[in-house]
Amino acid sequence: MYVRNVLQHKGHDIISVSPEDSLLDVAKTLRENKIGAVLACETAGRMCGVLSERDIIIAIAKHGGDILKGKVADFMTEGVYTCALDDDMKAVMEKMTRKRIRHLPVVEEGNVVGMISIGDVVKHRMAETEAESEALKSYITTG
Repeated sequence: MYVRNVLQHKGHDIISVSPEDSLLDVAKTLRENKIGAVLACETAGRMCGVLSERDIIIAIAKHGGDILKGKVADFMTEGVYTCALDDDMKAVMEKMTRKRIRHLPVVEEGNVVGMISIGDVVKHRMAETEAESEALKSYITTG
């Protein structure tokens, strides 16, 4: 299965924030949307980073609660790893594991067209494992 297939089921919704937004505003956005990361995008819609729950927790642990007034630009991850619509989900899983990341923006022709999370990868892998199990059961019972 490919990233394209996962996004067809999941959807292409992308939640983004401005690099000038506060960490508190982003924390509220994450909670309201029940997601773990957002894209930081400039006014022209160009991705300039990702800010995750983990980034916010690290900022609070290092600087205290007042840091929630700080800007996304000061704490976001730049140089974001991405994936493509035609990437195999196994390759996406390997990249996430190797880089120790939980969210990958999906890019096509320089534009972000979706976001894949570790939850999406796990859900895909579980469905794949169940399908393989059913195929083996069917093979054994008809053999």
